[in-house]
Amino acid sequence: MSFVVHYEQALLYVANRRHIIQTVTISLYRFDGVMRQLWAFAMMGLARQKLNKLTNLRFWKLLGSGTDQGFTPIPNFGVYAILCVWDTAEDALEFTNNSKIFLRYKSQSIEYATIYMEAVSSRGKWSNGEPFSVISKHVDGPIAILTRATVRFSKLINFWRQSPSISERIGNNTDVMFKVGLGEVPLRQQLTFSIWPDVSSMKKFAHLNGPHREAIDKVRSGNWFKEELYARFRIKKIEGYWPAFGELNNQEIE
Repeated sequence: MSFVVHYEQALLYVANRRHIIQTVTISLYRFDGVMRQLWAFAMMGLARQKLNKLTNLRFWKLLGSGTDQGFTPIPNFGVYAILCVWDTAEDALEFTNNSKIFLRYKSQSIEYATIYMEAVSSRGKWSNGEPFSVISKHVDGPIAILTRATVRFSKLINFWRQSPSISERIGNNTDVMFKVGLGEVPLRQQLTFSIWPDVSSMKKFAHLNGPHREAIDKVRSGNWFKEELYARFRIKKIEGYWPAFGELNNQEIE
């Protein structure tokens, strides 16, 4: 095969890749009753093999939650989440709606919703990698914020002492449209996810003096985290129903 043919194939591959937009999903599930909650808890281990077999799924995390919208060390056995990074939007829609593992979660839960997103910024690492590919930095409309960290064992007490004041501050904020605290590993590997009406309202909260600002300063000066990541996303679509989403439920946002 000639060099020209190879070159043309390479150009075609690059051109096709430009149309491939990585899609990130967070699927939330609520379970009632002891048996369904036990099933959901068991799936934190059992679902791993199923997710590993899904094609075009590049990164995933099974997440539990805490009480009081997730911002406490006390587990909430009724709410779980799955975060996934897919090669394309088509893959995300296909697998979250039709794969056996996601259908099983839906059938066991009393409420569920999936948020489809594209990363607009990401810094830091998660499990020693950088899972989110930044496609565009432009956001017009609602923006989702994800922060996650692995807390150093020596800093666990400091971290959870600070958490209640931050939770109260977020809860009292009238701009935030949705917020939840999630975790990979109880107490130590924590994640917060929130949705804001626009970038300006999010920045306004982040830069205000108070518990949130103080916590950030303490984290930086005290080296609390072994690993951390901060990412922003443009929300493309929400499927399903989650009461706290309000007007965002079943919306396609362009």
